[in-house]
Amino acid sequence: MEFQVTGTHIWYYYICKREVWLMIHQMEPDEDDENILIGRIIGEHAYKREKKEVDLGNAKLDLIRTEDGQVVVGEVKKSSRFVESASKQLLFYLLQLKQMGIDARGELLIPEEKKKIDVLLDEKNEVEILAAIGEVEQIAAAARPPEPSKNKYCRKCAYSEFCWA
Repeated sequence: MEFQVTGTHIWYYYICKREVWLMIHQMEPDEDDENILIGRIIGEHAYKREKKEVDLGNAKLDLIRTEDGQVVVGEVKKSSRFVESASKQLLFYLLQLKQMGIDARGELLIPEEKKKIDVLLDEKNEVEILAAIGEVEQIAAAARPPEPSKNKYCRKCAYSEFCWA
């Protein structure tokens, strides 16, 4: 089966390229990691009235609805700590929909902080996401992961044992 870039790959691409490679090559993170568990709970219990988890193959939309005739895609996150990578993930989903002929806008939803951030796919963002998709494909094809590189997210990373053990 051919490799397909997913929204999760795009999310991690903007956090850690090594983590992208590990994930693609089925290196599983610590599933008991507190951050993973909290994220699952928030995803299951927030925004109960919305249509949940729509699977487009390589894109799993957390929420989807129509508002004034326009499709609105919501991506739920536990905090605004990863707002940049979450926005890029949502842009990836909007691009997938656009390629299917569906015009949509996005909302990044952070229920714990009562935040809603609008995300729009414009020409500049589309070019950036297409480039990121190409780079994720290159990372996936590499025989070895990129070298570990410390960043502000390493301390709470479920993959930290793969880099710093």
